[in-house]
Amino acid sequence: MNRSRREFIKHTGLAAGTALFAPGAIQGAGFIHSKEEDVSIELAKVNSNFEREPLIRPFGFKGGYMSEIWQTVSYFQSAGGTESIGLCTQNVLWSDAAVFGGNSEAGGNALMYAITERAGQMLHSEKFTSPVTLQEQILTELYDYAAKVTRNPDLRMTFVLNALVGVDNALWMLYARENGLTSFDQMIPEAYRPALSSRHDKVASIPLMAYSIPISEIEQAAAEGYFFMKIKIGQPGTQQEMLEKDKARISAIHKAIGHVRTPHTANGKLPYYFDANGRYEKKKTLNRLIDHMKKIGAFEQVQVVEEPFPEHADIDVSDIPLRLAADESAHTDKDALERIEMGYKAIALKAIAKTMSMTMKIAQVAHEKGVPCFCADLTVNPILVEWNKVVASRLAPFPGLGMGLLETNGHQNYKNWQRMRSFHPYPDDEWTKTKDGIFTLGKDYYDKSAGILEISDHYMKLVQPPFKK
Repeated sequence: MNRSRREFIKHTGLAAGTALFAPGAIQGAGFIHSKEEDVSIELAKVNSNFEREPLIRPFGFKGGYMSEIWQTVSYFQSAGGTESIGLCTQNVLWSDAAVFGGNSEAGGNALMYAITERAGQMLHSEKFTSPVTLQEQILTELYDYAAKVTRNPDLRMTFVLNALVGVDNALWMLYARENGLTSFDQMIPEAYRPALSSRHDKVASIPLMAYSIPISEIEQAAAEGYFFMKIKIGQPGTQQEMLEKDKARISAIHKAIGHVRTPHTANGKLPYYFDANGRYEKKKTLNRLIDHMKKIGAFEQVQVVEEPFPEHADIDVSDIPLRLAADESAHTDKDALERIEMGYKAIALKAIAKTMSMTMKIAQVAHEKGVPCFCADLTVNPILVEWNKVVASRLAPFPGLGMGLLETNGHQNYKNWQRMRSFHPYPDDEWTKTKDGIFTLGKDYYDKSAGILEISDHYMKLVQPPFKK
């Protein structure tokens, strides 16, 4: 289809619905927001900064490898003196592989950070009443700027949205503080509440098994109780080389953990979640992989195959006998609807990569079409895990599992993960930890809104005044 991503993204305008709670789920504070009209907030001061976090080992997907991840911080102060910050974990390889491949690793990160900085400059002295509307107002101009900076007229919209995550989070925090809102539930606009009305007491914690993860570590994860694992396929090489590598990888994994049992699925077997990141160029190549899955007895355990084809291929997938999920191709709510119409039967949400504002819109479109959603990671920091978890814990239960799904792989990949955990407002609370492959969530978790509305001292120090004039 190759349509331009520069089209201005309109507000969905979806009708409001009644908030329902999933059977057996925890009922939280609810959607109480008594203000008749949100206050107008002037962005009087802005700032940003970043830290470079090294990885334990090169992280491979999409045929490339990353060695570090930049954590950016966006700061806003209202005319009344209220402060907020938002974090962003940059991932140039995921958001636009062409930018990653066309620059040094640091150069690609610098380009994305330039987009974040530009967004702050655009918003300085602006007034807003809704983070969603404010994003809509700047997105087209910011995309055009990003396309020029990266010298890529076909830049993927996800690159811009990734750069906006910290900005958007800071706006949501400021919006909540200025309007006297004390919970995530109160923040959710009425139009998007139907999609975020569950209250799970359990969310599956999904680790990521990249190309370089040894089979022994996958076996260890299963022994520790992880039962829903994301496995990268679409390995480097030609299409034939990729297919053969993927067949061998899946065979080795199925041999190692195919016999493991779990109480969380109807058939007691571990569900497989494969992510191809758009590496399969043709349907017939994927069908050959599916034939191999059937041959080795792994087919019945495949729960999800994520983003198998390049988005520009526009391949109808309604005849493929597996649940295919759209991820990076579902840049916006409009894109998500198109993917659903093409036969995709799940959407991977990324509040930590496409912004909370856009994620709410995508989730509502999927909800109205009866398409299940789950939350995928971007190897984000511990605080951003919570921004993803507040969504995962409120989505409708994933079919066959009866709970929400949340991928989080930072603990597998960051060299300084434990230090990063110390920056979390509640680093020792049990709901921040995975036990037997599960995040257990209770009243305390919902009362605290996972800590997302509280400012981290560490990251605040990176962007504190004094400011230059």
